[in-house]
Amino acid sequence: MGHSLGGFTAPLVAAEIRADGLVYLAGMIPMPGESFMDWWAGTGHVRESVDDDPAVSFFNGVPKALADEAQRRDRDQDGAWLSSPWPADAHPDVPTRAIVCTDDQFFPAPFMRRHIHERLGITPVEIPGGHYATLSEPTAVASALIGFADEISSARRL
Repeated sequence: MGHSLGGFTAPLVAAEIRADGLVYLAGMIPMPGESFMDWWAGTGHVRESVDDDPAVSFFNGVPKALADEAQRRDRDQDGAWLSSPWPADAHPDVPTRAIVCTDDQFFPAPFMRRHIHERLGITPVEIPGGHYATLSEPTAVASALIGFADEISSARRL
């Protein structure tokens, strides 16, 4: 599963380990040769209105103490790789799902529905919660992931 920026890494890992499936959770979906820096314009996210306050854009719905702890543990997401082209020739050929967080203020649901359809050609699963739904709606995230795992298991038995 790749969350947010993890969408650039998760498909590479899924291909490398021959994963049974791939999930993007409020995830950036790169195209072959597209850099992280180019993704913002390439997807139209640059036209979205995003609040500068992380409490609003990232941590809406997350209990304050938990949001504070998450921010305390935040790691820089920088490096030369942000300007490098995404190295895969294609997304891995594995069952893939995308989860839209309907209360996400950073990657708003209408933007993500369009992004997922344009990049993957699939309809996302929608759950409540903001960008960090893993912190605000863990049961919804777990249910969506378990549902996908059950689909994969059922398909294998056929």
